[in-house]
Amino acid sequence: MELKYTRPFLNKLEDIFAESDFVLRYEKGNFKAGYCVLKDMKVAVVNKYFSLEGKINCLYDILRTITLDESLLSEKNRQLYQNICNQERSN
Repeated sequence: MELKYTRPFLNKLEDIFAESDFVLRYEKGNFKAGYCVLKDMKVAVVNKYFSLEGKINCLYDILRTITLDESLLSEKNRQLYQNICNQERSN
């Protein structure tokens, strides 16, 4: 799967979080990786000062490392999430 560094693609990644039980927040912070995931609280925090490309890379990395309840996702978002997860397995 090729990442698209566009605002609509960022919106698609954000939509996956919006439909899931994870909360996505953009905050200022000193994160070494640019983001922080609090798995017990189901919160993902991304550095709000990141560029569009940086935000997309962070959200993509987060989605590859967390497990979401796919039954909460719409069909379109479920397919995108599965593509992201399958990309991780094929690497």
